[in-house]
Amino acid sequence: MDDKLIKLFFPAGLLDYFKVVSCVDGEDEMLFTLEELNLAPEGYQLSALQSKGFYDGGRVTDFPLRGKRCIYRIRRRKWLVKSDNSVITRDWNIVASGTKLTNEFAAFLKEFNR
Repeated sequence: MDDKLIKLFFPAGLLDYFKVVSCVDGEDEMLFTLEELNLAPEGYQLSALQSKGFYDGGRVTDFPLRGKRCIYRIRRRKWLVKSDNSVITRDWNIVASGTKLTNEFAAFLKEFNR
């Protein structure tokens, strides 16, 4: 399927850093599992890092699709900095503060409830 079309179903820029690894079409919800790509966070070179897998996936709710609740299970990557053995992650700002909703969906609901 065309990547441009797939990107329309996800928050802007999300698929620049994540790939969809599964989609479960349930009776009442669509569950997408996304894993962060192995791209070095800003200020680091990938050669100076070692991927150490993923944190458990957090669940985020987005706009409904075809009348079903849309849930993203987002697995964030963690890296070991080889020079000092510290663990780093990329800081993501896709969830509205105090919610488990994407920023776009939370803004829509806030405007809708005025």
